[in-house]
Amino acid sequence: MLEAVVSGATAPEIENVEVVRRAALSATATDVLNADAYLLGTPANLGYISGALKHFLDQIYYPCLDDTQGRPFGYYVHGGSDVTGAVRAIDSITTGLAWRRAAQPVTVTGEPGKSDIEACWELGATLAAGLMD
Repeated sequence: MLEAVVSGATAPEIENVEVVRRAALSATATDVLNADAYLLGTPANLGYISGALKHFLDQIYYPCLDDTQGRPFGYYVHGGSDVTGAVRAIDSITTGLAWRRAAQPVTVTGEPGKSDIEACWELGATLAAGLMD
């Protein structure tokens, strides 16, 4: 799913957009402040976002609260059977940050199929296209 998102965001028709990938545990508030948009991805672990994504969001929340309001974001979640809690958590936290959802989230339960991978590609492409000069 990650590779499909990145492929969409870096498609040949996307121009003047730099895509920077950061693992949740290595991303910092400075990374968030320097970015024009955000694309989050997480497994649904025990019905919730991964501990790594939760840690990242906890670390950047207050340092980025005022300066990133209104920035576009998107996300995808993959779980074995239920992603409801993970979706609710991301929606709640990003609402608190006042980020603007620029694309519908991609949520997948079970093994990702072809349409799920295509939806991830579209997610990446949509978010990146919205940033083109």
